[in-house]
Amino acid sequence: MISVFVYGTLLVGESNHFVAAPFVQSVQSGTIFGRLFDVGPYPALLLTEGNGEQHVVGEWLEVTEEGLQAMDVLEGYYGPGASNNEYDRVWIQDVNGEREGWVYIYPSVEGLKEINGSSWKEYDASRMK
Repeated sequence: MISVFVYGTLLVGESNHFVAAPFVQSVQSGTIFGRLFDVGPYPALLLTEGNGEQHVVGEWLEVTEEGLQAMDVLEGYYGPGASNNEYDRVWIQDVNGEREGWVYIYPSVEGLKEINGSSWKEYDASRMK
């Protein structure tokens, strides 16, 4: 199984979870160091180091290789360093250093509005009101 940390539309119950769902073996809540930014219909993640930095809450999905490939397609990830990547896929650890896996990060958050808070689900629900 492959661990992937998701924080936006791939979360259980969100609009793109259906892409990963057939390949998910387990789901656990998780937290990583980072900040979220609003890209419109989905978030962008900027990773930060520890030491009191902002956290991002999400879920760890345990998926098959086919699941990772399906998420790569959704996220526009073509491979390490590919110039046409919409997102990059990098290896991370959770805030406790107990869990590690892949996460999709946006290559640049310049000009994007930072999301106040650590949860895309809460932010997205609040702007729908």
